[in-house]
Amino acid sequence: MSFHPIKHFLTISRHRHKVMLHCFKCGIFFRGLIHDLSKFSPSEFILGCKYFEGNRSPNEKERELFGYSKAWMHHKGRNLHHFEYWTDLNPKTKKYEPVPMPNIFLIEMFCDRVAASKIYKGKDYTDACPLEYFLRGNARSRMHSDTADKLEMLLLMLKDKGEKETFSYIKNNLKEF
Repeated sequence: MSFHPIKHFLTISRHRHKVMLHCFKCGIFFRGLIHDLSKFSPSEFILGCKYFEGNRSPNEKERELFGYSKAWMHHKGRNLHHFEYWTDLNPKTKKYEPVPMPNIFLIEMFCDRVAASKIYKGKDYTDACPLEYFLRGNARSRMHSDTADKLEMLLLMLKDKGEKETFSYIKNNLKEF
């Protein structure tokens, strides 16, 4: 296994820049500016360099090797745009369950997913890719149903109407949807 600090830095910087631009288009400027800063912390950056492959998140490689990813656990606990952050102990069931994400973090999550698809798909990216990734995974079953429904609606809009119309819709309906 080799160590790729420059390649990892460039990948996370390109991703962060894309998310930032998407957030700006959606009207959530501050979220764009602070997006994924924890990826530059030693806890995440060193492991990202160690498990860098270029075509997927280094967290996936780390998870394959050890059954978990220390970098991911650090990341999801500090970044409110990840639905995994939004779980809490239900006082009635005494179980940890998903809770609805506030819209601002849901929008940042949408921007993050679009940017990640662009980075990892490269020239093969289409506006359908983020929706396909969402439908292929099991995220819906681990999100609050309101959060999952809103995210899927935005991903469908992106697929059917494109970026410009979807970002405009989000910006104009930030508080309502």
